[in-house]
Amino acid sequence: MNLDDLKLYLPKFLSVESEKELFDGLKDFPYNIDSRIYTNYLLETDIIYQGDGIKDLLFVNLPNTEIKPAPGMILSNTCDIDLKNVRNFPSQIVYSPIFNLKKYKETLYKKSKKTKTQIDSHIQSIKHQEITQIFFLPKLKGKIDDSIVFFDRVVNFPNKLISRENIKEKRLFTLSDYGSYLFLLKMSIHFTRIQDKVERRSINV
Repeated sequence: MNLDDLKLYLPKFLSVESEKELFDGLKDFPYNIDSRIYTNYLLETDIIYQGDGIKDLLFVNLPNTEIKPAPGMILSNTCDIDLKNVRNFPSQIVYSPIFNLKKYKETLYKKSKKTKTQIDSHIQSIKHQEITQIFFLPKLKGKIDDSIVFFDRVVNFPNKLISRENIKEKRLFTLSDYGSYLFLLKMSIHFTRIQDKVERRSINV
């Protein structure tokens, strides 16, 4: 990561102090994936932000049709799911479930054919944000233990049916500038890589 080039892509709306904090965080990546990826600055608002962790969202793991509540991380853009943003069509809110990392690791120990060393290396790669389809969420005291989000476990739900009246009580976390930047970077890599090396010529007209 060329830090001088990276400055070109920093958000332009940040204050000088916030920009410096974000840049300092990126300089230490990936050895500073800790509670600094969260902020307590926006917790009291009634807005759902992209990257928020929310309790008791509904999930279904097809082809199993059982629906269960579980914590989830919001993938939708903040503006798109703002209820004040009136649209000509009803919008959906998109999110992925949050899994406990310890339980995930224990499941791998029991069911995977990989060795313990290989599994431990995999977990370390997750913590360094090296697995493209997984976003690592470090422990936040009183809210979540070390956790993970799979970008390929996406669910959607009618936006207006998620009440904002008690969202402050249901919110587990909101990402800081640093956390949000990493989150968007990981999502961009997962969903938009042009690496399939397939030539896609236009239909002749």
